[in-house]
Amino acid sequence: MPQLSLSWLGLGLVAVSPWLLLLLIGVSWLLARVLAWTYTFYDNCRRLRCFPQPPKRNWFWGHLGLVTPTEQGMRVLTQLVATYPQGFKVWMGPIIPVIRFCHPNLIRSVINASATIVPKDKVFYSFLKPWLGDGLLLSAGDKWSRHRRMLTPAFHFNILKPYMKIFNDSVNIMHAKWQLLALGSSARLDMFEHISLMTLDSLQKCVFSFDSHCQEKPSEYIAAILELSALVAKRHQQFFLYIDFLYYLTHDGQRFRRACRLVHDFTDDEDGKKLSDEDIRAEADTFMFEGHDTTASGLSWVLYHLAKHPEYQERCRQEVQELLKDREPKEIEWDDLAQLPFLTMCIKESLRLHPPVPAISRCCTQDIVLPDGRVIPKGVICHISVLGTHHNPAVWPDPEVYDPFRFDPENIKERPPLAFIPFSAGPRNCIGQAFAMAEMKVVLALTLLRFRVLPDHTEPRRKPELVLRAEGGLWLRVEPLS
Repeated sequence: MPQLSLSWLGLGLVAVSPWLLLLLIGVSWLLARVLAWTYTFYDNCRRLRCFPQPPKRNWFWGHLGLVTPTEQGMRVLTQLVATYPQGFKVWMGPIIPVIRFCHPNLIRSVINASATIVPKDKVFYSFLKPWLGDGLLLSAGDKWSRHRRMLTPAFHFNILKPYMKIFNDSVNIMHAKWQLLALGSSARLDMFEHISLMTLDSLQKCVFSFDSHCQEKPSEYIAAILELSALVAKRHQQFFLYIDFLYYLTHDGQRFRRACRLVHDFTDDEDGKKLSDEDIRAEADTFMFEGHDTTASGLSWVLYHLAKHPEYQERCRQEVQELLKDREPKEIEWDDLAQLPFLTMCIKESLRLHPPVPAISRCCTQDIVLPDGRVIPKGVICHISVLGTHHNPAVWPDPEVYDPFRFDPENIKERPPLAFIPFSAGPRNCIGQAFAMAEMKVVLALTLLRFRVLPDHTEPRRKPELVLRAEGGLWLRVEPLS
């Protein structure tokens, strides 16, 4: 049996079992890790003092619950951005500092950095892993670079052109439903419900060459997506449930698993066969979610803004009518997309006020130096508030006003490029932004050609989850024009 000298205790040589040695080594390793973490934590606290922070709720919860996923939370965020226009620091519980950026000058250092220096943060995005897998949204390092390089050609303009026919056909199905519901008068509709089904229909046909007839019946997939989004947003506010083991013991954790199973079943092929490769399954789940839900959000909100501003709606309609006046059938073709400048300006201004993805997060793998000399320490989470940047009065005069002329080419020149980031920016920007913009232009053009969109008596309340929705739906009235 090994002997251990304990002369420093005045005990000389004593017999020690291998298990005790192993225990001592383990305790020493754990103590070293705790000491290293403690040193890093207090060093980061010292280095982060240069970032302002709003008052905490208390020492333990920090700022959890300050900005909730509700309309009231969005108003609080707007006030914080006005108070701290360059950004501010918040604490997620007692030990997780997060720097929230809402100004393009500071965002640039983080969002344009190499994807290996600022990958997606592993706290918040880890909640999505059981759902979306290790696809393009969540992967990092060499795997992300390889997948991005492989998938980029799939979104080349030459690949997107044939999708125009699918976009036209899918919106025609939705409009046929609206005509029946309006019965020659008008219909009160939840835009999110109808447009989500339409964008899901388009995506399945474009990406999977599969027609599920999802516009003709309620969609379990969309119901599951709504549940997953709400559960992830709720978990983000519950510090103790950041630990997977504890979360899956709760009722919400069990609901999350059930919804994940339903979503994964939906991305099997029509014969029920599983996608054999985990990477393919992850990309399929990612494209199914990001490819329909974000576009549906963007379209719903732009229709809301045009309903509230009939003068802009009519100008868009005249632009479409002029483009298609001598054409039958009335369909939007690829070359038409560049011939709708005012409609494009209206879409972009809506994406500014209501960005489909309200925020993105990164985690620094090395120190990041900001233009003003401040340093974000390695390991700190950076929260880029897209919505906050788009509503920042230091960047956008009268930020709460819907004004499409902000995106007149002459006015764009006066702003920093990162003042408008609805599709993110830098190396990890949205790979499908050309797909999304093409679909939004087709749907909006044909909708305004055939319907007048009117505001409802209820004002929508924003509900920021993974995607910016409206609490209880976004209700508008539509009137057929012929």
